[in-house]
Amino acid sequence: MAQERIYRCGNEYTNNATVAKAQGCKLMEGGNITVIQGPAPQAAPRSASSSTAPRSAPRNDSAEQRARDSDARQILEMELRKAEERLAQAQKAYANGQPEKEGIESRNYQRYLDRVAELKASVGRAEADVSGLRRELARMGGAPMAPPAASGPAGPAPAVPGASGPSEPAAK
Repeated sequence: MAQERIYRCGNEYTNNATVAKAQGCKLMEGGNITVIQGPAPQAAPRSASSSTAPRSAPRNDSAEQRARDSDARQILEMELRKAEERLAQAQKAYANGQPEKEGIESRNYQRYLDRVAELKASVGRAEADVSGLRRELARMGGAPMAPPAASGPAGPAPAVPGASGPSEPAAK
């Protein structure tokens, strides 16, 4: 056992001469090679019987599952309301791409443009959050609330009384 012939088959080693001959392995010569015997191969696996059938995951009764679904739906609806509030705040701050200039922004136009870009991205993220929550609620089986008519920086401008067109800012 200590002086068995060892064959190299690419990155594998074997001491089985028939396998080595079939795979075209090369005999390792010289040097001391340590061989660790692996566990003996098991006999052919038993055929599946009713006593060895895998157990399925535990099932919840329907009342408990309905309660969990109801809780999940309430959580999603609460998150949707929060996301819609964040969207409304972001849209108000964005002001259709023309927010009020703050402090130094009247002298530093690039800073103003950077803030407008951040506000636009914020509106986009908030819209994505709202639409994702609506999709999730729809997947749970229920009609989500209708999306707002004018959504986001790319959406149509809301009608402002007293304004003659979208290019003119609304009177304050």
